[in-house]
Amino acid sequence: MSDAPIVRPLPVSGFPEWLPEVRIVEQRWLDTIRVVFERYGFCSVETPSVEALDVLLAKGETSQEVYTLRRLQADAADDSARLGLHFDLTVPFARYVAAHFNELVFPFKRYQMQRVWRGERPQEGRFREFTQCDIDVINVDRVPLHFDAELPRIVHEVLTTLGVPPWTLNINNRKVLQGFYEGIGIGDPLEVIRIADRMDKIGPAGVADLLTTRAGLDADQARACLDLAAIRAPGAGVVDEVRRLGVKGDLLDEGLDELATVLDDLADLPAGSVVADLSIARGLDYYTGTVYEAKFVDWPDFGSICSGGRYENLAGSFIRRSLPGVGISIGLTRIFAKLLAEGLLTPGPASPADVLVVVPTAERRAQALAAAAALRARGLKVETYHQADKLARQVRYAARKGIGHVWFPPFADDRDHEVKDMASGEQATADLDTWSPPPA
Repeated sequence: MSDAPIVRPLPVSGFPEWLPEVRIVEQRWLDTIRVVFERYGFCSVETPSVEALDVLLAKGETSQEVYTLRRLQADAADDSARLGLHFDLTVPFARYVAAHFNELVFPFKRYQMQRVWRGERPQEGRFREFTQCDIDVINVDRVPLHFDAELPRIVHEVLTTLGVPPWTLNINNRKVLQGFYEGIGIGDPLEVIRIADRMDKIGPAGVADLLTTRAGLDADQARACLDLAAIRAPGAGVVDEVRRLGVKGDLLDEGLDELATVLDDLADLPAGSVVADLSIARGLDYYTGTVYEAKFVDWPDFGSICSGGRYENLAGSFIRRSLPGVGISIGLTRIFAKLLAEGLLTPGPASPADVLVVVPTAERRAQALAAAAALRARGLKVETYHQADKLARQVRYAARKGIGHVWFPPFADDRDHEVKDMASGEQATADLDTWSPPPA
């Protein structure tokens, strides 16, 4: 054994890792999400984990969240720190569309399920590395508004299929916010939107303070902003509540019309699953229309589990074409980790194998391998035990890994194959060419 010092094998904070019996559940979630996305005609795209910093910072104030890359042995002249890990999937997607503009068919509907990285302080619901599952529609010049309703419908199907505990998808429109703010005489609506986006973190009093001290609003303007943010309604009736505040403007009218259209298109979904919430701002600068934010019902202080919105010029930062889009992201790691912590996820088996084939003796290992190959050829997932050993130990190995069936090759030339159902304990003769595990 080496005398070298032992490095403590601790995972880095904010970078989650799961045991096999948990990871297998996460993989099933990813498979489920993929199936739903493809059911609506979205195609799969994967972009590099690394982008040029110019790309990552093309829109919005995000530099404090970006992990930059530099080689450990880099010299002073090395400019590799001009690269960074992507902090979301929307900006790389926009770059991808611009780069492949001539090869793509528009409107381009893609899904992307990858890890992203953000330099945040780890805490419940916040990770430095996590998986997002995004869908976006991007088109030349104009994206029809009905896509703003299709994406929440897809998210509803995904979360319902996964059995996620009660949640609500809150919808707003940035044009409503900007038009309202302009209508009460605010000169820098985007700064107010960034402040309003902190409502969940610092509450109305904290927002009111920043509106006056940082954004320079007077008391009446700050109060009007808070009155708007307090409006929450399950359907298009939200328009009337905004109108009662007495603010007028063309951009406000346009935003209210769009919001009402999206809500009307989603009116058939179960009550409470989609709500107009005028406190939703989405602080990233590139959002220009519909914005989304989903949250758990039972954990209102927990962060958003899905978010997104419409953007008009994001891809246009990389190409001289008008390429608006709309997208929504499911925070898979955030949802998954929360349910795991709450004991609401049942771990799966520690192995994906359907069958463990035992090795009766060293001399009969070839027969065990042949039996495993025959079962695999019929589509079963099969593990062969790694050595000849006591049968009780081999069966116990299958039990510990959650393998549902144990296959016993013949222990002598005149014996039959047998299979044991680990759930029932029953063991019986079986035919390699016809046996299948019973339906789950």
